[in-house]
Amino acid sequence: MSEHRFITTAEALKEDFKGRTNYWLCHAEVCGAKDIQICRAILPAGEGHDFHTHPELEEAIYVLEGEVEQWVEQERRMLKPGEVAYIPKGVVHATFNSTTKDAVILAVLSPAVFKGPFAADVSAEEPWRSLRAKA
Repeated sequence: MSEHRFITTAEALKEDFKGRTNYWLCHAEVCGAKDIQICRAILPAGEGHDFHTHPELEEAIYVLEGEVEQWVEQERRMLKPGEVAYIPKGVVHATFNSTTKDAVILAVLSPAVFKGPFAADVSAEEPWRSLRAKA
């Protein structure tokens, strides 16, 4: 893999994942990055990324378009364009599009190279399984 300094959407690693489309613009497989990953994700109305952790990665989620229901642990916020959620490594979080229009986010994760799993799904465990129903 040669190092790319400029990456277009056409060169991004496209991933259709659980109802959303991810475009990995900066990723070890795309440009050889070791310290940072950048993903532009399109979340259709009613879709999202259920409660999970990134055991070895920290993450910042920046809203580009639309509005998202963002959870960091048991705290919920509605984020609009220009707003960010910061998630330290190992912290449970989730992102949902509870509106009727697509939402677009930019997820920035670090590092790009790690040893363990990328994510651990905890959505079937309490309190995460029933947390949204209580909100």
